[in-house]
Amino acid sequence: MINRRRQAALALTALLAAAAACQNHVREERAVPPGHPAPAVPATGGFTLVAAGDVMPQKSAVDHANFDAGGNGYDFRPMLAGVAPVVSRADLALCHLATVTGGDGGRAGLTSPPQLAEALAATGYDGCSTASDRALDDGAAGIQRTLDALDRVGLRHSGTARTDAEAGTLTLMNAGRARVAQLSYTYDVNGNSLPPGQPWAVGLLDENRVLADARAARQAGADVVVVSLHWGTEGTDAPDQQQLTLAKRLTAARTGGRPDIDLLLGTHAHIPQAYEKVNGTWVVYGLGDQMAGEMYNSQGQQDPRGNESTLARFTFTPPARPGGRWEVAKAEFIPQLYDLDAGRVVDLNAAIGQGADFTGARDAIRDVVLSRGAAKDGLVMGE
Repeated sequence: MINRRRQAALALTALLAAAAACQNHVREERAVPPGHPAPAVPATGGFTLVAAGDVMPQKSAVDHANFDAGGNGYDFRPMLAGVAPVVSRADLALCHLATVTGGDGGRAGLTSPPQLAEALAATGYDGCSTASDRALDDGAAGIQRTLDALDRVGLRHSGTARTDAEAGTLTLMNAGRARVAQLSYTYDVNGNSLPPGQPWAVGLLDENRVLADARAARQAGADVVVVSLHWGTEGTDAPDQQQLTLAKRLTAARTGGRPDIDLLLGTHAHIPQAYEKVNGTWVVYGLGDQMAGEMYNSQGQQDPRGNESTLARFTFTPPARPGGRWEVAKAEFIPQLYDLDAGRVVDLNAAIGQGADFTGARDAIRDVVLSRGAAKDGLVMGE
């Protein structure tokens, strides 16, 4: 029998999926799903940016996608329908693809079905960071298939590359009047060697490289520079010393008095970590896993935190003078959960509003996110 919790999640998903099905995914028009208020776009020409954590479906999630496809292939779109209203309303939506794609069914534990890219695009994402410790799980061929899959559905990407020229090409996206650069790096590749003759295949985390790339992006016309970092200690909700030190150094870097980096987005810990304003720049130490499955801690015990995450939402406003900094006028986090029973990513605030009992998970996420005092700098829980 389907338990009450799963029943509530499925009912909510059906409502949101119906809304998502009605929306026009042509992002220039930015249609709003029925029953949801239009996004507050500043009259001065600002934009909203939404960012999600690791997308890395485990076997149970892949099995759900196969079930949702009627046993014929894989359909991850219903899995993400619950967060589509938030994602698709943003002017720019970024995900973190922490896995590589394989053949139709992927290789268990190594790759994911390529239909995952279709679902990310249908949900409303514009681009994905791809530098992760799993980027070389299937070597250069895995990178090739992954970026090919993203290209087919029109998703931009940063962090891995098929050619030297691609590695040197800036990922620059439009958001309202702004041009936004996304850079992506990982602390490690799980001991795998870079493909012979391809030192550029994965963006490896190095402070000097990050700052050089950020400055190059600014020179190339980026109004806002977003840096995605696959870093930190797995299963630890407090940022480790490397994260704290690197965040301070990266956010302190300036050229001509203007910060080189405008936003830091962290992934890899697999559980939510704090948000914090450092040297005037927002840092998300860990967004958590947007889509995972059964996750286990270092003692081999199942850890429900491995399916908890946040959507970060930042509203940027243009500078008062040419050449100035685009400032974050509003900073929000939206708690979410991958429900193992239902096989759905759940917007916890929306689910609780529908009567589902997710208050414990929502409050736990909130407490971690605010644990370094971000509330005093204006961070709020969004809807």
